[in-house]
Amino acid sequence: MIDVSRTHWSAARWAEEIDRRLTDGGLEPLVNIDREDTREFDAIFLGGGAAGRFGASYLRAMGGRPLIVDRWPFLGGSCPHHACVPHHVFSDVAAQLLLERTFSGQLWFQDMHGKTVSILPIVEMFRRGRTGPHAFMNYQSKEQLDLEFVLGSPATIVDAHTVSVAGQTYRAKNLVLASGARAKTLSLDGSHLKGVFDHATLVDCLDYEPGPTAVVVGGGKTAIEYACFFNATGRRTIVVSRDRPLALIPDGDTRAYLLDRMQEQGMEFLPGSELIALDGDSEGRVKSVRVRTPSGEIEVATDFVFTAVGMAPNSEAAQHALGIDVDANGFIRTDSRMRTSVPDVYAVGDLVGSPMEMFKARKGGMYAARNIMGEEAHYHVGDYPDFLHTHFEVCWLGLGEEQARERYDNVVVLKLPPDNPDGIHVALPAGDRMMLYAMMKPHLSGFQKLVIDGASRRIVGAFHVGSGAKDGFQYLAPMVRRGLTVDELGEMDELFLNPSYFIQLCRLRAGSKVLRGM
Repeated sequence: MIDVSRTHWSAARWAEEIDRRLTDGGLEPLVNIDREDTREFDAIFLGGGAAGRFGASYLRAMGGRPLIVDRWPFLGGSCPHHACVPHHVFSDVAAQLLLERTFSGQLWFQDMHGKTVSILPIVEMFRRGRTGPHAFMNYQSKEQLDLEFVLGSPATIVDAHTVSVAGQTYRAKNLVLASGARAKTLSLDGSHLKGVFDHATLVDCLDYEPGPTAVVVGGGKTAIEYACFFNATGRRTIVVSRDRPLALIPDGDTRAYLLDRMQEQGMEFLPGSELIALDGDSEGRVKSVRVRTPSGEIEVATDFVFTAVGMAPNSEAAQHALGIDVDANGFIRTDSRMRTSVPDVYAVGDLVGSPMEMFKARKGGMYAARNIMGEEAHYHVGDYPDFLHTHFEVCWLGLGEEQARERYDNVVVLKLPPDNPDGIHVALPAGDRMMLYAMMKPHLSGFQKLVIDGASRRIVGAFHVGSGAKDGFQYLAPMVRRGLTVDELGEMDELFLNPSYFIQLCRLRAGSKVLRGM
Protein backbone atom coordinates (compact mmCIF):
# COMPACT_ATOMS: atom_id res chain seq x y z
CA MET A 1 0.00 0.00 0.00
CA ILE A 2 1.09 3.57 -0.64
CA ASP A 3 0.45 5.78 2.38
CA VAL A 4 -0.49 9.28 1.19
CA SER A 5 -1.68 10.54 4.57
CA ARG A 6 1.42 12.69 5.19
CA THR A 7 1.79 13.89 1.62
CA HIS A 8 0.23 16.92 -0.05
CA TRP A 9 -0.20 15.95 -3.67
CA SER A 10 -1.39 18.58 -6.11
CA ALA A 11 -4.27 17.79 -8.44
CA ALA A 12 -1.67 17.34 -11.20
CA ARG A 13 0.17 14.71 -9.14
CA TRP A 14 -3.10 12.93 -8.42
CA ALA A 15 -3.79 12.90 -12.18
CA GLU A 16 -0.44 11.23 -12.84
CA GLU A 17 -1.07 8.54 -10.22
CA ILE A 18 -4.61 7.88 -11.44
CA ASP A 19 -3.47 7.64 -15.06
CA ARG A 20 -0.74 5.16 -14.13
CA ARG A 21 -3.24 2.92 -12.39
CA LEU A 22 -5.85 3.12 -15.13
CA THR A 23 -3.21 2.35 -17.76
CA ASP A 24 -1.06 -0.24 -15.99
CA GLY A 25 -3.39 -1.73 -13.37
CA GLY A 26 -2.23 -3.90 -10.49
CA LEU A 27 -0.44 -1.09 -8.69
CA GLU A 28 -0.57 -0.72 -4.92
CA PRO A 29 -3.67 0.88 -3.40
CA LEU A 30 -3.58 4.47 -2.17
CA VAL A 31 -4.26 4.80 1.56
CA ASN A 32 -5.14 7.98 3.41
CA ILE A 33 -5.78 7.10 7.07
CA ASP A 34 -5.01 9.34 10.03
CA ARG A 35 -3.00 7.01 12.28
CA GLU A 36 -3.17 9.55 15.12
CA ASP A 37 -6.97 9.39 15.23
CA THR A 38 -7.70 6.45 17.52
CA ARG A 39 -11.50 6.68 17.26
CA GLU A 40 -13.41 3.80 15.78
CA PHE A 41 -14.81 4.53 12.35
CA ASP A 42 -18.47 5.50 12.52
CA ALA A 43 -19.05 4.12 9.05
CA ILE A 44 -17.24 2.45 6.21
CA PHE A 45 -18.62 3.57 2.85
CA LEU A 46 -18.17 0.79 0.31
CA GLY A 47 -17.99 2.93 -2.81
CA GLY A 48 -16.69 6.46 -3.28
CA GLY A 49 -19.05 7.65 -5.99
CA ALA A 50 -21.64 10.38 -5.52
CA ALA A 51 -23.49 8.57 -2.71
CA GLY A 52 -20.40 7.44 -0.82
CA ARG A 53 -18.35 10.62 -1.17
CA PHE A 54 -21.17 12.99 -0.24
CA GLY A 55 -22.36 10.70 2.54
CA ALA A 56 -18.86 10.47 4.00
CA SER A 57 -18.37 14.23 3.69
CA TYR A 58 -21.64 14.90 5.51
CA LEU A 59 -20.81 12.43 8.26
CA ARG A 60 -17.38 14.03 8.64
CA ALA A 61 -18.95 17.49 8.82
CA MET A 62 -21.21 16.26 11.63
CA GLY A 63 -18.14 15.26 13.64
CA GLY A 64 -18.03 11.58 12.72
CA ARG A 65 -15.23 9.48 11.30
CA PRO A 66 -15.95 7.86 7.92
CA LEU A 67 -13.74 5.64 5.78
CA ILE A 68 -14.27 5.27 2.03
CA VAL A 69 -13.13 2.14 0.20
CA ASP A 70 -13.27 1.99 -3.61
CA ARG A 71 -11.85 -0.39 -6.19
CA TRP A 72 -11.07 2.53 -8.49
CA PRO A 73 -8.01 4.73 -7.79
CA PHE A 74 -10.23 7.79 -7.65
CA LEU A 75 -13.31 9.17 -5.94
CA GLY A 76 -16.39 10.33 -7.80
CA GLY A 77 -17.50 6.98 -9.16
CA SER A 78 -19.05 6.30 -12.56
CA CYS A 79 -20.36 9.84 -13.19
CA PRO A 80 -17.12 11.40 -14.46
CA HIS A 81 -15.74 8.07 -15.70
CA HIS A 82 -18.54 6.38 -17.66
CA ALA A 83 -21.90 8.10 -17.15
CA CYS A 84 -22.90 11.73 -16.63
CA VAL A 85 -19.82 13.52 -17.99
CA PRO A 86 -19.40 11.59 -21.27
CA HIS A 87 -23.12 11.77 -21.89
CA HIS A 88 -22.94 15.56 -21.57
CA VAL A 89 -19.89 15.70 -23.83
CA PHE A 90 -21.64 13.69 -26.53
CA SER A 91 -24.85 15.69 -26.10
CA ASP A 92 -22.91 18.94 -26.55
CA VAL A 93 -21.46 17.47 -29.74
CA ALA A 94 -24.94 16.49 -30.95
CA ALA A 95 -26.29 20.00 -30.30
CA GLN A 96 -23.37 21.62 -32.11
CA LEU A 97 -23.69 19.27 -35.07
CA LEU A 98 -27.44 19.95 -35.27
CA LEU A 99 -26.58 23.64 -35.61
CA GLU A 100 -23.93 22.92 -38.26
CA ARG A 101 -26.19 20.64 -40.28
CA THR A 102 -29.28 22.84 -40.02
CA PHE A 103 -27.46 25.84 -41.51
CA SER A 104 -25.06 23.88 -43.72
CA GLY A 105 -23.58 26.13 -46.41
CA GLN A 106 -25.35 29.25 -45.09
CA LEU A 107 -23.85 32.27 -43.36
CA TRP A 108 -20.44 31.15 -42.09
CA PHE A 109 -21.36 27.48 -41.70
CA GLN A 110 -19.41 24.86 -43.65
CA ASP A 111 -21.17 22.57 -46.09
CA MET A 112 -22.11 19.44 -44.10
CA HIS A 113 -24.16 17.70 -46.77
CA GLY A 114 -23.12 14.07 -47.02
CA LYS A 115 -20.41 14.44 -44.37
CA THR A 116 -19.88 11.92 -41.58
CA VAL A 117 -18.04 13.01 -38.46
CA SER A 118 -15.59 10.62 -36.79
CA ILE A 119 -16.74 9.21 -33.44
CA LEU A 120 -13.41 7.73 -32.30
CA PRO A 121 -11.57 11.07 -31.83
CA ILE A 122 -14.48 12.37 -29.73
CA VAL A 123 -14.35 9.32 -27.48
CA GLU A 124 -10.56 9.57 -27.24
CA MET A 125 -10.87 13.25 -26.33
CA PHE A 126 -13.15 12.35 -23.44
CA ARG A 127 -10.91 9.47 -22.38
CA ARG A 128 -7.96 11.86 -22.07
CA GLY A 129 -9.96 14.53 -20.29
CA ARG A 130 -11.75 12.49 -17.64
CA THR A 131 -8.71 12.25 -15.37
CA GLY A 132 -9.05 15.92 -14.45
CA PRO A 133 -12.31 15.56 -12.48
CA HIS A 134 -10.98 12.38 -10.86
CA ALA A 135 -7.83 14.16 -9.71
CA PHE A 136 -9.71 17.15 -8.35
CA MET A 137 -12.08 14.99 -6.31
CA ASN A 138 -9.15 13.07 -4.79
CA TYR A 139 -7.43 16.34 -3.97
CA GLN A 140 -10.55 17.98 -2.58
CA SER A 141 -11.56 14.95 -0.55
CA LYS A 142 -8.17 14.65 1.13
CA GLU A 143 -7.04 18.24 1.52
CA GLN A 144 -10.31 20.12 1.98
CA LEU A 145 -12.84 17.58 3.28
CA ASP A 146 -10.42 15.59 5.49
CA LEU A 147 -11.80 12.28 4.26
CA GLU A 148 -9.98 9.03 4.92
CA PHE A 149 -9.92 6.46 2.16
CA VAL A 150 -8.43 3.33 0.61
CA LEU A 151 -8.48 3.53 -3.18
CA GLY A 152 -7.48 1.19 -5.96
CA SER A 153 -8.41 -2.17 -4.49
CA PRO A 154 -11.72 -4.06 -4.17
CA ALA A 155 -13.10 -4.75 -0.69
CA THR A 156 -14.43 -8.00 0.71
CA ILE A 157 -17.33 -7.77 3.15
CA VAL A 158 -16.53 -9.88 6.22
CA ASP A 159 -19.58 -9.00 8.30
CA ALA A 160 -21.86 -6.01 9.03
CA HIS A 161 -18.99 -4.14 10.68
CA THR A 162 -15.87 -5.42 8.93
CA VAL A 163 -14.29 -5.28 5.48
CA SER A 164 -11.00 -6.60 4.16
CA VAL A 165 -8.96 -4.63 1.62
CA ALA A 166 -5.59 -5.69 0.18
CA GLY A 167 -4.79 -7.83 3.19
CA GLN A 168 -5.87 -5.22 5.74
CA THR A 169 -8.99 -5.39 7.92
CA TYR A 170 -11.07 -2.36 8.83
CA ARG A 171 -13.95 -2.20 11.33
CA ALA A 172 -16.68 0.37 11.88
CA LYS A 173 -19.87 0.86 13.83
CA ASN A 174 -21.84 0.87 10.55
CA LEU A 175 -21.50 -0.19 6.96
CA VAL A 176 -22.85 1.89 4.07
CA LEU A 177 -23.22 0.06 0.78
CA ALA A 178 -22.66 2.42 -2.14
CA SER A 179 -21.33 0.15 -4.87
CA GLY A 180 -23.62 1.41 -7.62
CA ALA A 181 -24.93 -0.42 -10.66
CA ARG A 182 -23.75 -1.59 -14.06
CA ALA A 183 -25.29 -1.77 -17.51
CA LYS A 184 -27.30 -4.90 -18.21
CA THR A 185 -26.02 -7.05 -21.04
CA LEU A 186 -28.09 -8.60 -23.79
CA SER A 187 -28.97 -12.22 -23.11
CA LEU A 188 -28.28 -13.21 -26.72
CA ASP A 189 -25.60 -15.17 -28.49
CA GLY A 190 -23.24 -12.65 -29.98
CA SER A 191 -23.68 -10.02 -27.27
CA HIS A 192 -19.93 -10.16 -26.59
CA LEU A 193 -18.90 -9.67 -30.22
CA LYS A 194 -16.52 -6.83 -30.96
CA GLY A 195 -18.53 -3.78 -31.87
CA VAL A 196 -21.26 -4.28 -29.25
CA PHE A 197 -21.07 -1.56 -26.59
CA ASP A 198 -22.87 -0.09 -23.62
CA HIS A 199 -22.28 3.37 -22.14
CA ALA A 200 -19.25 2.19 -20.13
CA THR A 201 -17.51 -0.01 -22.68
CA LEU A 202 -18.00 2.61 -25.41
CA VAL A 203 -15.72 5.09 -23.65
CA ASP A 204 -13.33 2.46 -22.31
CA CYS A 205 -12.95 0.17 -25.30
CA LEU A 206 -13.84 1.84 -28.62
CA ASP A 207 -10.72 1.43 -30.79
CA TYR A 208 -12.05 1.76 -34.35
CA GLU A 209 -14.14 4.13 -36.40
CA PRO A 210 -17.73 2.83 -36.59
CA GLY A 211 -19.23 2.36 -40.02
CA PRO A 212 -22.19 4.11 -41.60
CA THR A 213 -24.97 2.47 -39.55
CA ALA A 214 -25.53 2.48 -35.77
CA VAL A 215 -28.12 0.24 -34.13
CA VAL A 216 -29.30 1.36 -30.69
CA VAL A 217 -31.21 -1.05 -28.46
CA GLY A 218 -33.54 0.57 -25.91
CA GLY A 219 -35.94 3.48 -25.71
CA GLY A 220 -35.04 5.23 -22.46
CA LYS A 221 -32.76 8.11 -21.57
CA THR A 222 -29.41 6.53 -22.34
CA ALA A 223 -30.59 4.98 -25.60
CA ILE A 224 -32.11 8.20 -26.93
CA GLU A 225 -29.27 10.47 -25.84
CA TYR A 226 -26.58 8.32 -27.46
CA ALA A 227 -28.72 7.66 -30.54
CA CYS A 228 -28.99 11.40 -31.13
CA PHE A 229 -25.21 11.69 -30.86
CA PHE A 230 -24.63 8.90 -33.39
CA ASN A 231 -27.23 10.42 -35.71
CA ALA A 232 -25.67 13.87 -35.45
CA THR A 233 -22.33 12.46 -36.62
CA GLY A 234 -24.03 11.57 -39.90
CA ARG A 235 -24.70 7.88 -39.39
CA ARG A 236 -27.90 6.08 -40.17
CA THR A 237 -29.27 5.47 -36.68
CA ILE A 238 -31.91 2.84 -35.95
CA VAL A 239 -33.51 2.67 -32.49
CA VAL A 240 -34.95 -0.73 -31.55
CA SER A 241 -37.23 -0.65 -28.50
CA ARG A 242 -39.86 -2.90 -26.99
CA ASP A 243 -41.87 0.09 -25.79
CA ARG A 244 -42.51 3.46 -27.38
CA PRO A 245 -39.44 5.71 -27.23
CA LEU A 246 -39.49 8.63 -24.78
CA ALA A 247 -42.17 6.94 -22.67
CA LEU A 248 -40.58 8.49 -19.59
CA ILE A 249 -41.81 11.95 -20.66
CA PRO A 250 -45.38 12.19 -19.33
CA ASP A 251 -46.75 14.56 -21.97
CA GLY A 252 -47.93 13.63 -25.44
CA ASP A 253 -47.28 17.00 -27.12
CA THR A 254 -43.71 17.10 -25.84
CA ARG A 255 -43.02 13.54 -26.99
CA ALA A 256 -44.54 14.26 -30.39
CA TYR A 257 -42.44 17.40 -30.92
CA LEU A 258 -39.26 15.53 -30.03
CA LEU A 259 -40.02 12.50 -32.18
CA ASP A 260 -40.86 14.74 -35.14
CA ARG A 261 -37.54 16.57 -34.75
CA MET A 262 -35.51 13.37 -34.40
CA GLN A 263 -37.16 11.78 -37.42
CA GLU A 264 -36.59 15.00 -39.33
CA GLN A 265 -32.88 14.46 -38.64
CA GLY A 266 -33.15 11.00 -40.17
CA MET A 267 -33.45 8.82 -37.08
CA GLU A 268 -35.42 5.60 -37.54
CA PHE A 269 -37.52 4.09 -34.75
CA LEU A 270 -38.71 0.50 -34.45
CA PRO A 271 -41.09 0.50 -31.44
CA GLY A 272 -42.64 -2.74 -30.31
CA SER A 273 -39.58 -4.53 -31.65
CA GLU A 274 -36.92 -6.83 -30.23
CA LEU A 275 -33.35 -7.64 -31.14
CA ILE A 276 -33.25 -11.42 -31.63
CA ALA A 277 -29.76 -12.12 -32.99
CA LEU A 278 -26.31 -10.61 -33.48
CA ASP A 279 -24.23 -12.17 -36.24
CA GLY A 280 -20.45 -11.89 -36.43
CA ASP A 281 -17.75 -12.22 -39.05
CA SER A 282 -14.71 -14.50 -39.06
CA GLU A 283 -12.77 -12.05 -36.87
CA GLY A 284 -15.38 -12.00 -34.13
CA ARG A 285 -16.80 -8.59 -35.01
CA VAL A 286 -20.51 -7.89 -35.33
CA LYS A 287 -21.57 -7.65 -38.96
CA SER A 288 -25.38 -7.56 -38.72
CA VAL A 289 -28.36 -7.79 -36.39
CA ARG A 290 -31.76 -9.35 -36.78
CA VAL A 291 -34.82 -7.58 -35.39
CA ARG A 292 -38.36 -8.87 -34.86
CA THR A 293 -40.76 -6.03 -35.64
CA PRO A 294 -44.60 -5.94 -35.59
CA SER A 295 -44.54 -6.33 -39.37
CA GLY A 296 -41.96 -9.11 -39.55
CA GLU A 297 -38.28 -9.90 -39.15
CA ILE A 298 -35.62 -7.65 -40.68
CA GLU A 299 -31.83 -7.80 -40.91
CA VAL A 300 -29.60 -4.71 -40.62
CA ALA A 301 -25.95 -4.69 -41.64
CA THR A 302 -23.84 -2.87 -39.04
CA ASP A 303 -20.49 -3.05 -37.27
CA PHE A 304 -21.70 -0.92 -34.34
CA VAL A 305 -24.41 -1.80 -31.79
CA PHE A 306 -25.10 0.27 -28.69
CA THR A 307 -27.18 -1.32 -25.93
CA ALA A 308 -29.09 0.54 -23.22
CA VAL A 309 -31.48 -2.02 -21.76
CA GLY A 310 -31.36 -1.04 -18.10
CA MET A 311 -29.08 -1.26 -15.09
CA ALA A 312 -28.23 -4.13 -12.72
CA PRO A 313 -27.21 -3.40 -9.10
CA ASN A 314 -23.81 -4.45 -7.77
CA SER A 315 -25.47 -6.15 -4.81
CA GLU A 316 -24.18 -9.71 -5.13
CA ALA A 317 -21.38 -9.36 -2.58
CA ALA A 318 -23.73 -7.92 0.07
CA GLN A 319 -26.27 -10.66 -0.61
CA HIS A 320 -23.64 -13.38 -0.25
CA ALA A 321 -21.88 -11.98 2.83
CA LEU A 322 -24.83 -10.50 4.73
CA GLY A 323 -27.97 -12.16 3.40
CA ILE A 324 -29.36 -8.72 2.75
CA ASP A 325 -32.93 -8.30 1.48
CA VAL A 326 -33.27 -7.36 -2.20
CA ASP A 327 -36.15 -6.96 -4.64
CA ALA A 328 -36.84 -9.11 -7.68
CA ASN A 329 -34.22 -7.23 -9.70
CA GLY A 330 -31.50 -7.40 -7.07
CA PHE A 331 -31.81 -3.82 -5.82
CA ILE A 332 -31.31 -3.55 -2.08
CA ARG A 333 -34.43 -2.71 -0.08
CA THR A 334 -34.15 0.14 2.42
CA ASP A 335 -36.51 2.08 4.64
CA SER A 336 -36.79 5.88 4.55
CA ARG A 337 -33.73 6.15 6.79
CA MET A 338 -31.64 4.22 4.23
CA ARG A 339 -31.41 1.21 6.58
CA THR A 340 -31.34 -2.28 5.09
CA SER A 341 -32.71 -5.53 6.53
CA VAL A 342 -29.37 -6.06 8.33
CA PRO A 343 -28.81 -3.96 11.50
CA ASP A 344 -26.15 -1.24 11.16
CA VAL A 345 -26.02 -1.67 7.39
CA TYR A 346 -27.26 1.10 5.09
CA ALA A 347 -27.54 1.27 1.29
CA VAL A 348 -27.59 4.32 -0.97
CA GLY A 349 -27.38 5.47 -4.58
CA ASP A 350 -28.03 3.35 -7.66
CA LEU A 351 -27.76 0.24 -5.50
CA VAL A 352 -31.28 0.89 -4.16
CA GLY A 353 -32.94 1.41 -7.56
CA SER A 354 -34.64 4.21 -9.44
CA PRO A 355 -34.52 7.01 -9.92
CA MET A 356 -30.86 6.58 -10.81
CA GLU A 357 -30.10 10.26 -10.56
CA MET A 358 -27.23 12.18 -9.05
CA PHE A 359 -29.39 14.10 -6.58
CA LYS A 360 -30.81 10.87 -5.15
CA ALA A 361 -27.36 9.38 -4.67
CA ARG A 362 -25.98 12.45 -2.93
CA LYS A 363 -29.04 12.96 -0.76
CA GLY A 364 -29.24 9.27 0.10
CA GLY A 365 -25.66 9.37 1.34
CA MET A 366 -26.41 12.48 3.36
CA TYR A 367 -29.49 10.92 4.99
CA ALA A 368 -27.58 7.75 5.86
CA ALA A 369 -24.93 9.90 7.52
CA ARG A 370 -27.52 11.83 9.52
CA ASN A 371 -29.09 8.63 10.83
CA ILE A 372 -25.72 7.09 11.66
CA MET A 373 -24.85 10.18 13.68
CA GLY A 374 -28.00 9.84 15.79
CA GLU A 375 -30.45 12.10 13.96
CA GLU A 376 -33.73 10.60 12.79
CA ALA A 377 -33.91 11.67 9.16
CA HIS A 378 -36.31 10.26 6.56
CA TYR A 379 -35.68 10.58 2.83
CA HIS A 380 -38.60 10.19 0.44
CA VAL A 381 -37.90 10.72 -3.24
CA GLY A 382 -40.84 12.86 -4.27
CA ASP A 383 -41.64 14.77 -7.43
CA TYR A 384 -38.44 16.03 -8.97
CA PRO A 385 -37.44 17.84 -12.15
CA ASP A 386 -36.15 15.55 -14.85
CA PHE A 387 -34.28 15.97 -18.12
CA LEU A 388 -32.69 14.26 -21.04
CA HIS A 389 -30.71 15.33 -24.08
CA THR A 390 -31.83 14.68 -27.61
CA HIS A 391 -30.37 17.09 -30.16
CA PHE A 392 -32.05 19.53 -27.77
CA GLU A 393 -32.07 19.90 -24.00
CA VAL A 394 -35.36 18.60 -22.59
CA CYS A 395 -36.67 19.38 -19.09
CA TRP A 396 -39.91 18.53 -17.37
CA LEU A 397 -41.62 18.30 -14.02
CA GLY A 398 -45.02 17.34 -12.65
CA LEU A 399 -47.97 16.07 -14.65
CA GLY A 400 -48.40 15.83 -18.38
CA GLU A 401 -51.62 17.16 -19.90
CA GLU A 402 -53.15 13.68 -20.18
CA GLN A 403 -52.37 12.87 -16.53
CA ALA A 404 -53.71 16.22 -15.38
CA ARG A 405 -57.04 15.74 -17.20
CA GLU A 406 -57.50 12.45 -15.37
CA ARG A 407 -57.04 14.23 -12.04
CA TYR A 408 -58.62 17.67 -12.51
CA ASP A 409 -61.92 18.82 -14.01
CA ASN A 410 -60.59 22.08 -15.42
CA VAL A 411 -57.14 21.84 -16.99
CA VAL A 412 -55.68 24.93 -18.67
CA VAL A 413 -52.70 24.66 -21.02
CA LEU A 414 -50.35 27.47 -22.03
CA LYS A 415 -47.82 26.56 -24.70
CA LEU A 416 -45.42 27.78 -27.36
CA PRO A 417 -45.50 27.60 -30.28
CA PRO A 418 -49.24 28.20 -30.16
CA ASP A 419 -51.67 26.05 -32.11
CA ASN A 420 -51.82 27.59 -35.56
CA PRO A 421 -54.54 26.47 -38.00
CA ASP A 422 -52.77 28.28 -40.85
CA GLY A 423 -49.72 26.04 -40.41
CA ILE A 424 -47.35 29.01 -40.16
CA HIS A 425 -44.20 28.29 -38.18
CA VAL A 426 -43.96 30.84 -35.37
CA ALA A 427 -40.50 31.68 -33.99
CA LEU A 428 -41.51 31.05 -30.41
CA PRO A 429 -40.11 30.10 -28.02
CA ALA A 430 -36.88 31.95 -28.82
CA GLY A 431 -34.25 32.13 -26.10
CA ASP A 432 -30.60 31.62 -25.32
CA ARG A 433 -28.68 29.65 -27.96
CA MET A 434 -31.85 29.19 -30.03
CA MET A 435 -31.97 32.52 -31.87
CA LEU A 436 -30.55 31.32 -35.19
CA TYR A 437 -33.23 28.65 -35.31
CA ALA A 438 -35.88 31.24 -34.46
CA MET A 439 -34.77 33.53 -37.29
CA MET A 440 -34.08 30.94 -39.98
CA LYS A 441 -35.77 27.64 -39.01
CA PRO A 442 -38.59 28.64 -36.62
CA HIS A 443 -39.98 25.14 -36.18
CA LEU A 444 -36.64 24.14 -34.60
CA SER A 445 -36.69 26.91 -31.99
CA GLY A 446 -38.20 24.66 -29.33
CA PHE A 447 -41.36 23.81 -27.46
CA GLN A 448 -42.77 24.85 -24.06
CA LYS A 449 -45.86 23.93 -22.14
CA LEU A 450 -47.45 24.73 -18.79
CA VAL A 451 -50.21 22.54 -17.39
CA ILE A 452 -52.49 24.29 -14.87
CA ASP A 453 -55.34 23.29 -12.57
CA GLY A 454 -57.80 26.00 -13.56
CA ALA A 455 -59.79 25.79 -10.29
CA SER A 456 -56.88 26.42 -7.92
CA ARG A 457 -54.74 28.25 -10.53
CA ARG A 458 -51.82 26.04 -9.49
CA ILE A 459 -49.09 24.98 -11.91
CA VAL A 460 -49.14 21.18 -12.02
CA GLY A 461 -46.75 20.47 -14.91
CA ALA A 462 -44.06 22.18 -16.98
CA PHE A 463 -42.19 21.05 -20.11
CA HIS A 464 -39.36 22.62 -22.08
CA VAL A 465 -37.52 21.63 -25.26
CA GLY A 466 -34.71 23.88 -26.39
CA SER A 467 -31.64 25.00 -24.50
CA GLY A 468 -30.73 26.64 -21.20
CA ALA A 469 -33.75 25.85 -19.00
CA LYS A 470 -32.23 23.12 -16.82
CA ASP A 471 -31.06 25.43 -14.05
CA GLY A 472 -34.44 27.15 -13.90
CA PHE A 473 -36.26 23.86 -13.50
CA GLN A 474 -34.21 23.06 -10.40
CA TYR A 475 -35.79 26.06 -8.69
CA LEU A 476 -39.17 25.87 -10.37
CA ALA A 477 -39.75 22.33 -9.04
CA PRO A 478 -39.85 23.14 -5.30
CA MET A 479 -42.07 26.14 -5.97
CA VAL A 480 -44.51 23.94 -7.88
CA ARG A 481 -44.52 21.43 -5.02
CA ARG A 482 -45.43 24.26 -2.65
CA GLY A 483 -48.39 25.32 -4.77
CA LEU A 484 -47.03 27.93 -7.21
CA THR A 485 -49.89 29.64 -9.06
CA VAL A 486 -50.23 31.35 -12.41
CA ASP A 487 -50.49 34.66 -10.60
CA GLU A 488 -47.30 34.16 -8.57
CA LEU A 489 -45.33 33.02 -11.61
CA GLY A 490 -46.58 36.04 -13.53
CA GLU A 491 -45.29 38.32 -10.76
CA MET A 492 -41.69 37.14 -11.18
CA ASP A 493 -39.14 39.25 -13.03
CA GLU A 494 -37.91 37.53 -16.16
CA LEU A 495 -34.40 37.95 -17.57
CA PHE A 496 -35.38 38.67 -21.15
CA LEU A 497 -34.87 36.85 -23.52
CA ASN A 498 -34.73 33.91 -21.19
CA PRO A 499 -34.88 30.24 -22.18
CA SER A 500 -38.28 29.89 -20.55
CA TYR A 501 -41.34 31.88 -21.48
CA PHE A 502 -43.35 30.56 -18.55
CA ILE A 503 -43.31 33.89 -16.70
CA GLN A 504 -44.47 35.80 -19.76
CA LEU A 505 -47.19 33.29 -20.59
CA CYS A 506 -48.53 33.49 -17.06
CA ARG A 507 -48.44 37.28 -17.03
CA LEU A 508 -50.59 37.32 -20.18
CA ARG A 509 -53.29 35.28 -18.42
CA ALA A 510 -52.87 36.15 -14.72
CA GLY A 511 -55.37 39.01 -14.88
CA SER A 512 -58.20 36.72 -15.97
CA LYS A 513 -60.52 35.57 -13.22
CA VAL A 514 -61.39 32.56 -15.34
CA LEU A 515 -58.26 31.09 -16.91
CA ARG A 516 -58.19 30.20 -20.56
CA GLY A 517 -55.54 28.28 -22.41
CA MET A 518 -53.46 29.41 -25.36
